[in-house]
Amino acid sequence: MPDVIGWRKKFGVLAPSTNTVVEPDFYMMAVPGVTAHISRILMTNSRRDADDPQSNELRAQSLASEMKPTIDRILTAEPDYMVMGMSAPTFRGGLEGNRRWKAQMQEHSGGLGMANGAEACHRALNLLGVKRLGVLTPYWSSTSDHVVQFFTEAGFQVVSQKDLECPTPVSIAHVTLDECRNALLEVNTNDVEAIVQCGTDLNMVRLADEAERWLGKPVIAINAAIWWMALRDNDIQDQLNGFGRLLRDF
Repeated sequence: MPDVIGWRKKFGVLAPSTNTVVEPDFYMMAVPGVTAHISRILMTNSRRDADDPQSNELRAQSLASEMKPTIDRILTAEPDYMVMGMSAPTFRGGLEGNRRWKAQMQEHSGGLGMANGAEACHRALNLLGVKRLGVLTPYWSSTSDHVVQFFTEAGFQVVSQKDLECPTPVSIAHVTLDECRNALLEVNTNDVEAIVQCGTDLNMVRLADEAERWLGKPVIAINAAIWWMALRDNDIQDQLNGFGRLLRDF
């Protein structure tokens, strides 16, 4: 029998324990009959004052060890589909790294489909027919380098980039709308055909929708792209206003 509230689909959402934006974003973009149920990936709120690739590698290994128990917990709710509410691991290792990551997550979940940030952006950019990108992230270069690698291997050109270098995971959610707006303007060069924002803890969904109007080009907020992929993968075609052209027009 279907769930009485999630009668269309129940989504199991994997979100970092430090993340305070992705969950309310997904609830904000809710459609009737679709519910999102959060399982938290344990993360430490460790401080970074400089780019340290070795520490970044250790954090990635720790995160990978947390994924299966996080999935095991949400599987007890019997979700129909999985949603990855963290974007950095989905870009790691480029295009092939994303494929390996998704295959491992599907193995953990017993074969459930899973929306993820890197694949959602890839699909969206192909749909929009753009090639030259501006990229905005809250990361340091040891993480954002994987984002650039993914897009390059997927056939896009990153012509402009801004890393906010947030000192801790929690501090990503402290970045103000004014700071995000200024970063978008900095990334928006004449060569840029579309802007992609990574980092699911960055408050960008509604700002990206506004920015598409005053920049005159696509601005893809990663949380909107992930949610769009999850809905469309499940043949849920509801069109939503206020969250960017993906959810409104496609």
